[in-house]
Amino acid sequence: MQLNQFLQSPSHKQVFYNYILKCFVIIDLKKGKLTHQDVGQMDMYVRMYDDMEKEKNDNPTIGIILSADKDNTVVKYSVLNDNENLFVSKYQLYLPSEEELKAEIERDVLELGMMRDEE
Repeated sequence: MQLNQFLQSPSHKQVFYNYILKCFVIIDLKKGKLTHQDVGQMDMYVRMYDDMEKEKNDNPTIGIILSADKDNTVVKYSVLNDNENLFVSKYQLYLPSEEELKAEIERDVLELGMMRDEE
């Protein structure tokens, strides 16, 4: 697949250049559950950009997949586990309520506290 075919293919991906990080950032928005094919496709896009577009002074391309449902098994056993430049996160289609936000913050605070205790 040529790079211009990638750019013209119908999907929800966007390519940016971050001048602060000095790298390309590819963002792919998935409507459904994350699959290993999505991860492999993003890995290919990142490698293509590094090979065809990245200049010598640029840092490696970053790939970000935002999916409606993040599958932790796919994340754990895919190339995401070994690649520092590929990321997956879940997005929400609505804003959480005040109670949901408080509960999420409390979970994060507890998790951070546990991480500090392990150190």
